[in-house]
Amino acid sequence: MMPLLEVENLQVHFRTPSGINRAVDGVSFYVNPGETLAIVGESGCGKSVTSMSMMRLIPEPPGKIAGSIKLEGRDILTLSDREMRQLRGNDISMIFQEPMTSLNPVLTVGRQIGETLRLHQGLDQAQAEARAVEMLTLVGIPEPARRVREYPHQLSGGMRQRVMIAMALACNPKLLIADEPTTALDVTIQAQILKLMLELKQRVGAAIILITHDLGVVAEVAERVMVMYAGRKVEEAPVKELFRSPRHPYTQGLLGALPKLGSSLSGETKRLAEIPGQVPDLKQRIEGCVFAGRCALATDVCRQYAPGLEQKAPHHIAACHFAAKEQAAA
Repeated sequence: MMPLLEVENLQVHFRTPSGINRAVDGVSFYVNPGETLAIVGESGCGKSVTSMSMMRLIPEPPGKIAGSIKLEGRDILTLSDREMRQLRGNDISMIFQEPMTSLNPVLTVGRQIGETLRLHQGLDQAQAEARAVEMLTLVGIPEPARRVREYPHQLSGGMRQRVMIAMALACNPKLLIADEPTTALDVTIQAQILKLMLELKQRVGAAIILITHDLGVVAEVAERVMVMYAGRKVEEAPVKELFRSPRHPYTQGLLGALPKLGSSLSGETKRLAEIPGQVPDLKQRIEGCVFAGRCALATDVCRQYAPGLEQKAPHHIAACHFAAKEQAAA
């Protein structure tokens, strides 16, 4: 099966007064049609920059994108601005992290959903409004015929996020990028939004790239996981395999920092694990492993030579000199 999206050696650098910031440094991955891939890592690891690159929303300058991003075999980095506008919102859509700053405060939500439909589907104003009502119904907003005439500030946070999902899915895209879609929402609304995304994914057949730092969300919705650290991919595996047997010390640290449900009731007083140290400065050239400065297993080899991504188990790759040895000792 041909992947829907293929990203090869993606590099996104930003020129700053204090040097070049290598926000994404040689990341490669793929997404199959209808698949959900989660990209995880702590803040500043390059997740959102990767997603913005796929939408060609990185301002140049100060940013510069290199590598290739192919959607159905077509490299979007070679497209003109006009071709990219036709693609964006139609074949590839994005749900942004904070809906209040992504929605236009002076336009009604119906007009904002309708704009995509008029541009890409050629609908007139009445048809676009009728479709907007249909989309708001689909995402579970009550009284959709009234809500289409309301402004973003009149809606709750959960409703605004539903409007963003309705906009993103209005043209039945092949690929949906969701950048931390539940970060600003409370836990019950979070669960509803995730359930809604999965239901709509099945209905329209879209593939999803879910950008998140919440491993609980990943376990719920993803099929494959890519772990990023300091602008590089350090591990990738099917979701069950990654949770069962994480190979990279950074992934092990992330999973070790998760609180275990019911641990206080069972009398466990074990402290949550923490990852010591700081993320390296991405303006400095890192010679060896990007995680060496925070890793308990690091040796001189790690500090001198960057480990390549190697297969550690079927469909499971990690960039660690000692991942295989760890597995043998287990």
